[in-house]
Amino acid sequence: MLTHSPYTLLSTIHSPFELRQLPREQLSHLATELRAYLLESVSKTGGHLSSNLGMVELTVALHYVFNTPHDRVVWDVGHQTYPHKILTGRRERMASLRQLGGLSGFPQRAESEFDAFGTAHSSTSISAALGMALASQLKGEERHAIAVIGDGAMTAGMAFEAMNNAGVSDCNLLVILNDNDMSISPPVGALNRYLAKLMSGQFYAAAKNAGKTVLKGAPPLWELAKRFEESAKGMVKPITLFEKFGFNYVGPIDGHDVDTLVAVLDNIKQLKGPQFLHVVTKKGQGYKLAEADPVAYHGPGKFDPAVGLQTSSTPTKPTFTQVFGDWLCDMAAADDRLVAITPAMREGSGMVEFEKRFPKRFFDVGIAEQHAVTFAAGLACEGLKPVVAIYSTFLQRAYDQLIHDVAIQNLPVVFALDRAGLVGADGATHAGAYDMAYLRCIPNLSVACPADENECRQLLSTAYAQPTPVAVRYPRGAGAGVQATCTLDALPFGKGEIRRTGARVAMLVFGTLLTPALKAAESLNATVVNMRWVKPLDVALLLQVAASHEALVTLEEGCVMGGAGSAVLEALAQAGVCKPVLQLGLPDVFIEHGDPARLLAMQGLDAAGIEAAVRARFEIILANA
Repeated sequence: MLTHSPYTLLSTIHSPFELRQLPREQLSHLATELRAYLLESVSKTGGHLSSNLGMVELTVALHYVFNTPHDRVVWDVGHQTYPHKILTGRRERMASLRQLGGLSGFPQRAESEFDAFGTAHSSTSISAALGMALASQLKGEERHAIAVIGDGAMTAGMAFEAMNNAGVSDCNLLVILNDNDMSISPPVGALNRYLAKLMSGQFYAAAKNAGKTVLKGAPPLWELAKRFEESAKGMVKPITLFEKFGFNYVGPIDGHDVDTLVAVLDNIKQLKGPQFLHVVTKKGQGYKLAEADPVAYHGPGKFDPAVGLQTSSTPTKPTFTQVFGDWLCDMAAADDRLVAITPAMREGSGMVEFEKRFPKRFFDVGIAEQHAVTFAAGLACEGLKPVVAIYSTFLQRAYDQLIHDVAIQNLPVVFALDRAGLVGADGATHAGAYDMAYLRCIPNLSVACPADENECRQLLSTAYAQPTPVAVRYPRGAGAGVQATCTLDALPFGKGEIRRTGARVAMLVFGTLLTPALKAAESLNATVVNMRWVKPLDVALLLQVAASHEALVTLEEGCVMGGAGSAVLEALAQAGVCKPVLQLGLPDVFIEHGDPARLLAMQGLDAAGIEAAVRARFEIILANA
């Protein structure tokens, strides 16, 4: 409960209704308390911090001016909605953030009526808000639809597709560009340079001063806009791009001046048609350590706010991401044809060192997964060897390009798929549950599933050596702790191995579930096969094992429907082999956030769950062993 003095005002706010009863002069104090509570909460649970600290004043102003939830607010990506959650009745649940059964780290329609649209992937807000605005218009309802989108997310084509569509409508849509000059990785490209010019020198000072003086007087906005446009166009033309899309452009204004925000939003609220508000904020605002290093504080674990993030002296196992990053640098040193591509996930994909060592061969294309894949195809056409480092869940956004631009042309692009399987605290939107199913059906494309860290490095080398496209999927975090070699040795293409010889029952394992499978096999006296490849499937090894065992079990940290187990069933049917097969993997539901180990156990994919499932299905076979 918020009963102690630092939160005397915040403790009275249980919903935006109470917020809207406050005098405007108290909003600045509320923002101060909200920021302090946010820092205290996230330091205890971990989660996204820098982005949320930068959104405090804008969140307060939006809920103060607009009649939420009747008016719809769509937050792009949604990792910056902690202040929104705190102000919309979920303050006391912040201690459960990103934990099993607790608050999601992203907006969820099922969690609150104030979460108008579920978001977690980038650049969807304008499309969704436009749909809501036009729906209201068709139904004869008076309501506003607001999309809050960051400058990084604005680099994605989908955002501009939506603006192109919205600009020819007359619906009440407000797009707020939260310009903090930093997505997860620094934003790149021509648009970012355009926005940088927009914010530089005299222009920004003039805009900021206009916001603080003239806007507070709240004259009719069209009159203000006209005067400001006349004075500003002599220096630069910041409004041209957005007005060409059919929007009325307002800004830029200081996103940490709550008085200005409220005045401007009040005025915009009276206008009809598409509006574009440019707001400048700072990630980590109000917490000096996060201001100084917003990347480090983007998604920290638990920490002491008085001390900040500390480097642990306890040795930790290298993560799969680190193994990939090391391999990438080593392979680039050995082959100058290698080029690396990321869609704005340099840090998350382990590519910081590669960029330092090989800057001319590193391409961060921004939040543009579709472009990243086709760009890689173009590089491959000219004899280079592209490696696309991309999260499994984000590759879904470039599925057409994967098929049409890479696979049909059979181009040698390596896809390093991080975050395969369950990802824990980020939940269903970030889980890499479907890659084996959606990749293995594509002709020419191969899919590898390393069981441990060293095998990950070896299979990356195998993939790189192929003249065809190959995806290597690996999970978030550390694995079994198998030390990766420093060599670039490859493993045989499309071949698995028997890791334990048992009797009657054989487990066919795809990926890192090999470790719990080996443990379960000790009690079951089962054979364990490390299949390594979903495609091409090692059919010869499969038929060999099937011929010498009475029952088979497939194991995968991916969806059962259409996944690796389905590939095994298809191969057995094709060969005319009839054997009982138990498929273990992720069920046909979206699995929410929580501790990864516990989530796997809940799906029966830990050693105890595997053993129990096999005993239940093959009780008679095992009894006769």
